[in-house]
Order: sequence, then structure tokens, then C-alpha cells
Amino acid sequence: MVETFTAFTAEKTDDGYRRGVTEMGIDDLPADDVVVDVEWSSVNYKDALAATEKGRVARISPLVPGVDLAGTVRESNVEGVRPGDAVIAHGYDLGVSHHGGYAQVARVPAEWIVPLPEGLTTREAMLIGTAGYTAALSVLALLDHGITADAGTVLVTGATGGVGSMAVAMLAALGFTVATGTGKAEAGEFLRRLGAREIVDREELTDVSRPLQSPAWSGAVDAVGGATLAHVLARLAQFGAVAATGNVGGAEVPTTVLPFILRGVTLYGIDSANTPIERRREVWRRIATDLKPTGLEAMEQVVDLGGLERALDEISRGGVTGRYVVQLRG
Repeated sequence: MVETFTAFTAEKTDDGYRRGVTEMGIDDLPADDVVVDVEWSSVNYKDALAATEKGRVARISPLVPGVDLAGTVRESNVEGVRPGDAVIAHGYDLGVSHHGGYAQVARVPAEWIVPLPEGLTTREAMLIGTAGYTAALSVLALLDHGITADAGTVLVTGATGGVGSMAVAMLAALGFTVATGTGKAEAGEFLRRLGAREIVDREELTDVSRPLQSPAWSGAVDAVGGATLAHVLARLAQFGAVAATGNVGGAEVPTTVLPFILRGVTLYGIDSANTPIERRREVWRRIATDLKPTGLEAMEQVVDLGGLERALDEISRGGVTGRYVVQLRG
């Protein structure tokens, strides 16, 4: 008898587009090295795109979305990954052209596997997830640039979203003074619980009338892009840096070379999906130790597969504060 399990799939059909909870068989999964009993996943903006007909992200149909997963290894054909190991997998082609985390069972290549670091549970790992991993890469870019906690205020834009909220919590835990940009007036208390000292209205961060403005921040994590990123570049202090992670505000950045050649500003692009695996494992070890965000409980909203469609719709509208985590097993 073929084993079946519950999954959330999205697919194009002769009648249009369909997504929802269904049953799958183990033979429906790719023939990869490691079988994982998935315990937790998460909801990211990319997942919403992958589960939407016009999202232009999914590369196969039907697709099990979910760019994150965490669980326990059931079977492994490679050394170094053993049955019973707690593991994480995220990024690469997961949830895009390879069945992802919105299923109770997954098969993934061994070279995508990250051992769950000591100090994290599988639930915490998915609460952090791709968003927190992206935030960690951004924070590390600023630290490696030489920006220190006593150098001045650091700005985080899109601060109520997954990447932004994680970056706020990580920077605050490291002792930075953090300013946050958000369009949600009601989110002030949430952001202050994460460690923000200052709340900046989103409208103030879209002024691109001048390519250089009065310096305000020693560094920034920008999860918005577009005019917001241009404004951030215009207001960074001498030799400041910004880590750019998103484009929900637009892919075009209306700026000039002046911030770069007159203030020595540096723009770091953050690609979390394709990080080499050894670097990925090392960053997760940092996330479990000195970069572990505080206030995780304040960010968490739990859904099961039955509540996933609503969560995907909400995140596509930009209506989520914090992080949705998906519980695959009771």
C-alpha cells in the first residue's frame, strides 16, 4: 500500500487555477537523497507568489509551495545525514521548481540540508525561517562592513514584515539603536517590543527630491526597495552601508552616484536563496547563538494547512505583522 500524507498544492488546470489541501503519495515526491518528516514550515512573500497564478514564481505544476521546512530525517542515502537528525532546508529551488515545505513529508537533496543547530527547536527555526536567515545575512553584512553599535542609529525599513521584524530584533539584541520604517501606525507597540527605539512613518522615507540629504543613519537594512531605498542611500552617514533584501516598493531605484562617490556609501545585495551550503550552515549557527532574535513569541502566528490559504492571501496584500508558521504535525 502506498503511503499517503497531507499537503497543500497549487496547480494550473484545464478549468483555470486550483490550490488547497490534498493527499499525496510518497512516490509523488522527487527522487532525492533525504526523506524528511516535516514538522514546521513558514509563510513568506515568495510563497504567496508561488501559490498565485499570476505570481510567475512556480516552475512546476502541481507544486507544493513552501520555501522553508524543518523536521526529522526519516531516510537518508548519504553519509553525514542520519535518520533521526533534526534538520532545516530552505531556498535553492524548494517551493519553486521542487516540492517544498507545505507537506507532511519532503524529499530534498543532501546538499540542501542544514543540521538544526543546538539552541533552536524546529518550531523556532521556522519562526525565524528564510525571513530570519535573510535578516541575519543583512546584519552580518553591516557588521562585516565595520558598523558598530556605538556608530549611530541603524534603520530597518519594512519593519513589520518577516525580514524587517527579524532584523530589528537581531540588531536590538546586539545593542544597536534601531529606527524602524513602517506604514502601519498601529504597529508601534509591536516594534518597540522587538527593540525599536524610533518609529518613522513610511511616507517620510520616500522623499527622493534630493540625492543627498542630512545624514541620519550609520547603516540600514532595507526590505522595500524603490524610492525607499533611494531615500535611505541619500541619508546614510559617511561610509555607511545598506543591505538590500526586497523590492515590494519597486525594482527601480531613483538615485544617482552621489551617495557612493561623495559619502562612500556601500550597497550590499542580499541573495538568501542561493547561499553556498557551508556559509548557510555557519549563518544558522550564528542565528542559534549571538544573532538569535529576542521576542520571538511576539512575532508568531500559527496556522495549519487548512488556514494556509488565508495566510498566503494576507501576506500578498502586505497585511502581516510578524511571522506565520505552519504546523504540519500535531
